[in-house]
Amino acid sequence: MANVVRMPGVSADSEDATLLEWSVETGGTITSGEPLAVVETEKANVDITADTDGTLWRTLAEPGDLVTVGNPIAVILASGEGDDAGEALLASLGLGGVTASAASAPEPATPAAVPVPSPELATPAFTPAASAAPSAAADTGALAPAASSGSRVFSSPLARKIAVDSGISIDSISGTGPGGRIVRADVERAVAAAPAAAPAPVEAAAPAATPVTVPTPTSGYTDTPHSSMRRAVANALTGSKRDAPHFYLTTTCRVDALLELRASILSQSSDRVSINDLFIKAVGKALRAVPEMNVNWTPDAVRQFDSVDVSVAIASERGLVTPVLRGVDGLSVTQIASQVRDFVERANSGKLKQPELQGGSFTISNLGMFGV
Repeated sequence: MANVVRMPGVSADSEDATLLEWSVETGGTITSGEPLAVVETEKANVDITADTDGTLWRTLAEPGDLVTVGNPIAVILASGEGDDAGEALLASLGLGGVTASAASAPEPATPAAVPVPSPELATPAFTPAASAAPSAAADTGALAPAASSGSRVFSSPLARKIAVDSGISIDSISGTGPGGRIVRADVERAVAAAPAAAPAPVEAAAPAATPVTVPTPTSGYTDTPHSSMRRAVANALTGSKRDAPHFYLTTTCRVDALLELRASILSQSSDRVSINDLFIKAVGKALRAVPEMNVNWTPDAVRQFDSVDVSVAIASERGLVTPVLRGVDGLSVTQIASQVRDFVERANSGKLKQPELQGGSFTISNLGMFGV
């Protein structure tokens, strides 16, 4: 008899899932246990398998649709059944005559009228000081920041202070630190090479009257819908910031010995080991040595774990994921490096499994390539 396929609960805490693709064409035969479709959970892609033999008669959701768990997504006809059996099943569900994604797509609501502000209200306030700034900068020969480049200049706090005290724009200095970061020595070289600055005028001359161009308000924009993954990441980070007590510690470490250790490992092994892999290993040993840190905060208790499981943040092509390395304190550095590489490859292809994304008492997120 005709059978309806419903969106399964592929994630324990998810009320809906996104249909990514159909693994079988409409009209194709399907065997029980074979993949029927692929759906996207919050962190991974999952195959939906057919639980009966037959023919995929009609799909009720299209790739890209967000479908509530339990809603019908397809109809499978048994061998020998015709269209009338499928139509009768849809009629019994109150879906008679639906095609494609009509069963899962809600009726579009008519948007309420939004008041449009008049151009006068959107006109920015004009102040002589604002327009005088460019002229003053030009008259004094000051180096203006290269704001139009759109790139952020990374520099140490001490370097910025020296640049401000010396009257030199930090944007005009080339950094020699990690990732192009501007350090103290870069600023001191720039100060030594800079010509003596002309004395600043006591008062900037009043700017000449120039016509002011008022930007025309525009209403154009493009919305990129949130994926299930990005929505889950945002909710998790918001919940962590809101619900868990926070404290911050900062220190500076000399890692010459760590770099020598990495060079030694690379000379003896074909496995590529990164500084981050060594840091993961160090965290694993620290959590074993100080079990009071191998904990999670819950509403009712501080939960201390027996095993040392560390989550590693991976900025995949699909979004941020945090797969968990189990028993880090018992893994070698090369084993850690191998597992992390495997996680990265499978994260980019959406093949991480849900259990690999659950658990962990500590998360490492490495932003060193951005000068952090």
